Amino acid sequence: MSVKRLLIARHGETDYNQKGLLQGRSIDAPLNETGWIQAGKLSDYLTNYPADHLYSSSLQRTWQTAKPYSQKLKLETLQEKGLDEMDFGKYEGIPYLDASADLKELQEIWQSGDVNTPIPGGESPVEVFERANSVFHQVIESTREDTLVFILHGRLIRILLSKWLGYGLKNMHKIEHQNGAINHLVYDGEFRAVYLNKTDHLK
Repeated sequence: MSVKRLLIARHGETDYNQKGLLQGRSIDAPLNETGWIQAGKLSDYLTNYPADHLYSSSLQRTWQTAKPYSQKLKLETLQEKGLDEMDFGKYEGIPYLDASADLKELQEIWQSGDVNTPIPGGESPVEVFERANSVFHQVIESTREDTLVFILHGRLIRILLSKWLGYGLKNMHKIEHQNGAINHLVYDGEFRAVYLNKTDHLK
């Protein structure tokens, strides 16, 4: 297998991000003005790494973020539902501060190692990892080209990177992410980080 370069970016800002509302898998919010600016700057940076394939989730905040880059390279954005954000269940659409006590308790459960516990009405970290990791390996195994770009979601990125890089799902909170940030990984049978949460291109 050839070494794969994986560039994994978080989507640009939405009004939900700006207002501190939880989005999750069922909230299909579009980019706001800041988000489109971030998408343009992300595209400018990613042009240094012309992709062979470009992927997003099925939610518009990711494929909209991919749009400037896809247009520049004349590359189709392949949408994968398996790469959608974590399902935050009953907390989706409400202010983070209103759910902070419950989410802190849930985070403590996950940090104890019980990563099979789901969000009420939503998914567990293990469930999210299994569906998204399966998509990644299908893509990696079915493509002969070397450079793959993915525009994804914050919690999903935390879950994937914590597991791939050996932190363990219970330590996913240690993975930082910002809107428009880029994570550069290589894969040659295992995942290795070149850099994480790069934001210089957004300044």
